[in-house]
Amino acid sequence: MLVRPLAGRPPHVTLPKGTIDSQMHAYLPGFPALAGGPPLPAGDLPTPAQYRHLMQWLGIDRVVITQGNSHQRDNGNLLACLAGMGEIARGVAVIDAETTDAELDALAAAGVVGARIMDLPGGAVGLDALEAVDARASARGWMLAIQFDGSDILTHEARLAQLKSRWVFDHHGKFFSGVTPDSPEIAALKRLIDGGSCWFKFAGCYESSKSGGAEFADIAAVARAIADHAPQRIVWGTNWPHNLAREQDQYPDDAALTDTVLGWLADSNARKLALVDNPEALYGFPA
Repeated sequence: MLVRPLAGRPPHVTLPKGTIDSQMHAYLPGFPALAGGPPLPAGDLPTPAQYRHLMQWLGIDRVVITQGNSHQRDNGNLLACLAGMGEIARGVAVIDAETTDAELDALAAAGVVGARIMDLPGGAVGLDALEAVDARASARGWMLAIQFDGSDILTHEARLAQLKSRWVFDHHGKFFSGVTPDSPEIAALKRLIDGGSCWFKFAGCYESSKSGGAEFADIAAVARAIADHAPQRIVWGTNWPHNLAREQDQYPDDAALTDTVLGWLADSNARKLALVDNPEALYGFPA
């Protein structure tokens, strides 16, 4: 059975006070996986209580809980996890054009500050609903977390440039066809960032790397290029509990992964931006 380590040697990189993990999922009993999505994570259910141990181990102070694909459009588990984490947590939910104002009010009261677009297998709401979700989110000052195959970013650039909401391009862009810092797809991403509403998330590098760990050199090259271009638009997440890992040998060392990914930032000033200042601005945490 897969067992998630929740303690060990700390990262060599010291995370600054106020660090925000902007990408993780948590699960509580009583919320089964729903049709259309993937199964619940392998091993013991990765609960908010387990995650608090990870926070202590790595040096994380605040967190953004993202609705997991397993629960599709039912945000009940997310609401329960937000209640369990308290004031240090914010949430990213799944909504659509049919979500009622009363539901949105309840989500906001629980700490939800964003909506998720997941245009990959298992996602609950895809790019076909982008403008409708953007309209609902922007009316409330929410952000969007958008995930799709970044290899198609040129196709979607015009639509993304018109978004009214702040938004983050998730999981290093997931350029499944492979890119380099000089690729036209990265030029498009820079244009979107320069437009003023787009952030870029360092999380889940192992999900799209072609070169693989432990260095993830292909992801690292692009990450460094984007961070150098716009250090004020980088956010970071652990991607805990690493939902794609079904076997123990697929599960990363969280401290080592933290060191690797944060090593792609230029210095301690860039790390403070990515871990504290930038996610405060994107997700609406108090300074």
